[in-house]
Amino acid sequence: MSRLKRREIEQMQQRLVRWYRTHGRALPWRETRDPYRIWVSEIMLQQTQVQTVIPYYERFLAAFPTVRSLARAPLQKVLMIWAGLGYYARARNLHRGTRLVVSRWNGRLPESRKELLQIPGIGRSTAGAIVSLAYDRPAPILDGNVKRVLCRLFAVRRDPAKPAVLKRLWSLSEALTPGTEVHTYTQAVMDLGATICTPADPRCRVCPLHTDCQAFRRGLQHRIPVRARKEPTPHYEYALGIVRHRGRVLIRRRPEKGLLGGLWGYPNYRPRPKESLTDALCRGLRAEFGLAIKSGEKTGTVRHAYTHFKITLHLFESAPLRASKSHAGRDDWKWVYPSRLKDYPLAASDRKVTERLLERH
Repeated sequence: MSRLKRREIEQMQQRLVRWYRTHGRALPWRETRDPYRIWVSEIMLQQTQVQTVIPYYERFLAAFPTVRSLARAPLQKVLMIWAGLGYYARARNLHRGTRLVVSRWNGRLPESRKELLQIPGIGRSTAGAIVSLAYDRPAPILDGNVKRVLCRLFAVRRDPAKPAVLKRLWSLSEALTPGTEVHTYTQAVMDLGATICTPADPRCRVCPLHTDCQAFRRGLQHRIPVRARKEPTPHYEYALGIVRHRGRVLIRRRPEKGLLGGLWGYPNYRPRPKESLTDALCRGLRAEFGLAIKSGEKTGTVRHAYTHFKITLHLFESAPLRASKSHAGRDDWKWVYPSRLKDYPLAASDRKVTERLLERH
């Protein structure tokens, strides 16, 4: 970065802003300067594609148009609106965050990055995005798209996940962030990574910064960023019980902490070494609900992929033989008519099971 003069930096900023004014994407969260709405969009866009986010963003804000409306809402309603978008810790943190904003800042998001970082789910890049997009104040960002742009622009030939490389990228991002028109510049650099400086097939010839890009000049754009060696994706097998009783099926709510926290779903259990799927199901239902079951036939399988692992759910029709009274009165499991399952926030894998169930019902 020391090789770049201030004038060169300013020219890069200007070229990028001019390009954006002609080629920038029209997105619903770009029609507002409301910090809350920008916050919601930034959280939803984490590890999720724009086209997937748009309908969820619109439904979410129709249900919770303000910080206070989200803070007042029960978590189960929030998860119901979020269901299907994945990475549910984002929804839980957003919900917790609005309650903090109401209690500490009277319902208005703070303007400083230091204070924003105190809010659950807001990291350094999200804080920078809120400051720059909502308040038009200089603040660097470093999401996945911007990392890729900077790695190519400055021919960074090391893994961007490494702490030393990440530190350098933050320094580059801060140096390139202008003192004025920050709102426009920030959207421009995001769009550049999303539409031009793409991972697999960068469109370098139409990039407004191709004359500045060290990777392009050296023919390295397809080798940068350096990708860390990926480990094989683990795959796990689970026995899932469709436990029926008097026309209803058993579902349970997961603990709020952990994978899919707070969502409802069907009981499922991973077999221990040398344990059969049916034995795992019987063991799990007895331990968790005090239910002894008659395990019926296997009715199918459902496969689902998460970020770091894959699962296969083996579906078993089951019926309770008897239940322990010690498990009665709990509010984290219910017998529900299949037609009412739509009223509960279900994870994507459980919705797949529900589709199968309703087809057979």
